[in-house]
Amino acid sequence: MAQPKPNAIFAPWHDPAEKPLIQFKNVTKRFGDFTAIDDLTLDIYAKEFFALLGPSGCGKTTLMRMLGGFETPTEGTILLDGVDIGPVPPNERPVNMMFQSYALFPHLTVWDNIAFGLKRSDMPKDQIGDRVERMLKLTQLGKFAKRKPHQISGGQRQRVALARSLAKAPKLLLLDEPLGALDKKLRHETQFELMDIQETTGTTFVIVTHDQEEAMTVASRVAVMTEGKLAQVATPDQIYEAPNSAYVADFIGDVNLIEGTVEAKAPDARATDVAIKWSATEPAIMASAEIRPPAASSVTFAIRPEKVTITAQKPEAANVMEGKILDIAYLGNLSTYHVEVAPGVIIKAQATNSRRISRRNLTWEDHVYLSWTDTAGVVLTA
Repeated sequence: MAQPKPNAIFAPWHDPAEKPLIQFKNVTKRFGDFTAIDDLTLDIYAKEFFALLGPSGCGKTTLMRMLGGFETPTEGTILLDGVDIGPVPPNERPVNMMFQSYALFPHLTVWDNIAFGLKRSDMPKDQIGDRVERMLKLTQLGKFAKRKPHQISGGQRQRVALARSLAKAPKLLLLDEPLGALDKKLRHETQFELMDIQETTGTTFVIVTHDQEEAMTVASRVAVMTEGKLAQVATPDQIYEAPNSAYVADFIGDVNLIEGTVEAKAPDARATDVAIKWSATEPAIMASAEIRPPAASSVTFAIRPEKVTITAQKPEAANVMEGKILDIAYLGNLSTYHVEVAPGVIIKAQATNSRRISRRNLTWEDHVYLSWTDTAGVVLTA
């Protein structure tokens, strides 16, 4: 995921004096009997790269379409820079939208595609050329200016669409699955290009995606959505390391989820200590939680595979389980081991492939030990 540059901490959402650029206030959107957005309140700040993330049908595209003016709220208010944009038509909003299809004009050159909207704006004609040249430089398309869309690659077409969207200097740029048509390697390269362009221009970007990795890479904050509601809004590292529910933990990345009940607190236990009984025959999982759930309450323990150590010998650790390797997924730099630790309970552990295959000492059907610290996982009550 993207990391802030040294000495450049960007977190306006922590500053009570900072005014949001976009405010959804108790917004509901219905289509007949179907509620696409359900009483949603959300703030997005200027210069953010904000991601709306969720499965198909969760409401993320409807949110974006309301920002663009293509849908209107059934209830509630949407403010842009303090102005209610509900009655403002799409063409009068300081908002541009970039679609997955790019929608370039095939008969126009790259230069003319970028200039198209400017020629129909109130920008003086003698300034249009300079603005187009700036956009070509920003997106590294200068040498392709005279080519037509079919004469450049998919990644270059994506940058033309981005340049055209930014040419009129909108306050807000909406990106609807903008990288979906690119192959995986090019998508990864373009994600970093998008981040650089967003930082250079200072434009607020809101991206809709169902790709967790993409959202975690580009965004300053991520809103995970489900059934028209916000499941969690936080920075990528918080979403990954401190999910607020089993849904978010399961949706973002790979995770082990173990259901159990909280045991009564031992007399010598710390206030943050939690013992979770998950099996009638196996030791309790020892975990830590800022707010300790009540004894006998149902919880879910979530731990990422990379935080689980797998060894052939029994280690000393706060949590140790033994089991048998059922499957191994080889991912090049990593291997994920599926280990059955109790009947029907499989835990995934990841290990870095720092040695050649012939020198690795774990394989199918091996008896192994899994271990982790008491702070490696998260105790979830939702």
